[in-house]
Amino acid sequence: MYRGRLERDLKVWVDKGLVDAPAAAAILSEYDSRPASFSLGRVLAVMAALLLGAAILLFVASNWDEIPRIVRLVGLIALIWAFYLGGAYSFARARPILASALLILGTVSFGGAMSLIGQMYNLSGDELTMMVVWFAVASVAAALFRSSAQVALAGFLAWGFCGFYLWDHADEWYGIMPWLPPVMAAVLIALVRYTDAPGSRHLAYLMLVGWLTWIFAQYESLHAAILLATAGMIAFLAVSLPVSPLMRIARTAGVAPAFYTFLIAAIGLFAIHGEISNGVFENNVWVVNKLPLIVLALATLASAVAAIVLSGRDNGAVRYLAYVVFACEILYLAGETVGSIIGTSGFFLICGVLVAIAAWLVIRLERRLSHHGGPHSDRQGAQA
Repeated sequence: MYRGRLERDLKVWVDKGLVDAPAAAAILSEYDSRPASFSLGRVLAVMAALLLGAAILLFVASNWDEIPRIVRLVGLIALIWAFYLGGAYSFARARPILASALLILGTVSFGGAMSLIGQMYNLSGDELTMMVVWFAVASVAAALFRSSAQVALAGFLAWGFCGFYLWDHADEWYGIMPWLPPVMAAVLIALVRYTDAPGSRHLAYLMLVGWLTWIFAQYESLHAAILLATAGMIAFLAVSLPVSPLMRIARTAGVAPAFYTFLIAAIGLFAIHGEISNGVFENNVWVVNKLPLIVLALATLASAVAAIVLSGRDNGAVRYLAYVVFACEILYLAGETVGSIIGTSGFFLICGVLVAIAAWLVIRLERRLSHHGGPHSDRQGAQA
């Protein structure tokens, strides 16, 4: 998709005399010489590795009772070492696709071996502990071999840990386990930078967003919502303000840091809406004060405008999220202020006018941004 756009842009630039034809051809040739960021063969190899790993584990498990105990133990250890050593040999022979597949088989086999050996020797432990150890092994393998596929596998194992925790302890704080998702996210981000696996960073960021939302759900209150929105906005400013020392580091990660921090702020702001709109119980009726809602709406609109001003030109993800926040807040403000005064048809008329005004402002803003260098978030998308 990007190559097609690049080819069209180069054709336009050649027609306008900005770039000569040999230079345009050289640019396309250089781009085509780069290794593809997406390879169907690599994806199929990873899927084949996962299916083979599942088949091996199911075969071993189905014949588990018929295999002598010492043979089981030695066989599982030998299988894991064979896959990892095979992956190392494939990397040394410059066969990265085969190496990634073998490493995935080794890590999958390690997880299955933990479960089977635990049953064989009646070892104590639970799924959460097993997932933590499994994630640690995948992370070490990713660092040793600098394998992007292992980073992605470690990310999914971290998500698996979160899934097991929510399955059994969704409504409670269980020991130190709730602190592990941000630790796992930090490890994943470090691995993403070390192994150059930019696509996997979204697994870490989404896990952090989900973790913070879960924290709010545990302590659902106005104070918790304000804290969530404030933390998200402070983090967004830290990665977006030119005077911030973190901005330069965040820019190396593409559009993701600014987008996800503003997403957290938006979740917090809408959580505040939910807490305030509940009102208070007075004289056997719920009373909702409109003034705090209006003030909050103005603050939300201001945050959307600030996001567009700070990151809108270079970060399309933040820009469109800010548009959504702005439009939703306009409709919400219209519903709270005029929706109860005028009829249904009048309300939709007002909303239509407001949306039309918002659309006009967005079009004007997009044109203004394009005249000042234009948004190039699409070119940064590959870095996200």
